[in-house]
Amino acid sequence: MEGDFSFFGLLINVAVIALFIWVFWRIFEKAGKPGWAAIIPIYNVIVMLEIVGRPVWWIILLFIPIVNVIVGFILALDMSRSFGHDLLFALGLFFLGFIFYPVLAFGGDSYQGPAAA
Repeated sequence: MEGDFSFFGLLINVAVIALFIWVFWRIFEKAGKPGWAAIIPIYNVIVMLEIVGRPVWWIILLFIPIVNVIVGFILALDMSRSFGHDLLFALGLFFLGFIFYPVLAFGGDSYQGPAAA
């Protein structure tokens, strides 16, 4: 009986991971970057930094506790502005990313260029 729940949990995890690969694939393609970059760890963060216009060395800041939360919010704000949205949408990306990133990926928003540049 316990094995059934483990298998069901595994299926849910795989489905969520597949959904977010698809979501970030679409976001990267909207920004003119290769969609396949969404499936490569670390490189996908580098591509996201390029999309929002932040320097690649910011990836180091994402490994520093507490600083990474602040940088994560700045990146959400830059991502929001890069697609023509405002602070409220950035708050949605930061706190409710599982809803707002798919909206960004599959909505009619177009890439405006790097917000931080």
